Amino acid sequence: MIKADAVLLEIKKNRVTHVVGVPDNGSRVLYQKLWADPDIQVLPVTREGEAFALAAGLFIGGRKPMVIIQNTGFFESGDAFRGTVHNMGIPLVMILGWRGYETMSGKGAVDTAATFFEPTLKAWDVPYYVMRASSESCRISDAFAESHDLSLPVAVIYPGEMA
Repeated sequence: MIKADAVLLEIKKNRVTHVVGVPDNGSRVLYQKLWADPDIQVLPVTREGEAFALAAGLFIGGRKPMVIIQNTGFFESGDAFRGTVHNMGIPLVMILGWRGYETMSGKGAVDTAATFFEPTLKAWDVPYYVMRASSESCRISDAFAESHDLSLPVAVIYPGEMA
């Protein structure tokens, strides 16, 4: 399980000013910690596609935003992602929850949100890191470095719920 405290520490280490997104079950504990942190402003949106336009504007305005949403919301936001942060070359880090990951074990019905996720990231040319444990929270810093080097969005994906 991934500890939200470890994720928050990496976010703060990278001097994020704003987190934009839609809380879900997987990110609930992290959002609670972010709302309590005086150094980071959390901007919830009604749809995930709005997160990318808002993050692009924050970046252009000299801030350092991050988007935190679930994979299903990432699918929904495809055109907004493409038309803003990707095409504009915004070095944005996204933390994306991997809904349905546990169903890919081969037992029972598989959630296609899980199986479509990595192929979608690859098809959309989104570099990504997988974070499965608190000890891998450094992937967030790796994503920030790569995003800066490429001047493109980079994702950190995680299965399950943060604690």
